[in-house]
Amino acid sequence: MPSKIKVLFLCTGNSCRSQMAEGWTRHLHGDRIKACSAGIETHGLNPKAVRVMAEAGVDISGHRSKHPAELREIDFDCVITVCEHARKNCPVFPGKAKVFHRSFDDPPRLAEGAPTEEEALAHYRRVRDEIRDFVKELPEWLTEEE
Repeated sequence: MPSKIKVLFLCTGNSCRSQMAEGWTRHLHGDRIKACSAGIETHGLNPKAVRVMAEAGVDISGHRSKHPAELREIDFDCVITVCEHARKNCPVFPGKAKVFHRSFDDPPRLAEGAPTEEEALAHYRRVRDEIRDFVKELPEWLTEEE
C-alpha cells in the first residue's frame, strides 16, 4: 500500500484557515493524504471556525494551534501557505517539501465589523466553503503542481 502524501497547511496563527484546511483534508481525503496544520505564531483555536466546521459535519474541536517546530519530525511532501503573511514568512523546510500558496480571506478580520453574530458567521462560512472547494481538488492540484 503506497504511503500517504504528507501535507502541511501553514497560516499566521493556526487558529482558523489552516485548521479548516486540515479538517477538510482529513474528512475528504484521509485515506490518501496525511494533513497537518501550523502557524507562524500560535493563536489558539478559533471557536467560530470550530462552529462553522461542525455545521458542515467536520469536527475540528480536538485540534490545537501548533508551531511548525512541533512538526519537525514529519518529512512533509508539500507545504501550502493559506495566507499572505505565512507566504512571506514561511520557514524553510528541510527535505523534499515543495511549498505552494493558495490564499484565503481571514474570517476574523472580515467579521470584525459585523453588526450581528449571524453576519460574522457568514464570513466564516464563505471561507470554509472556499477552502472545502480547494481541498476537494487537492489531489489533482498537487499532481498539476509537480
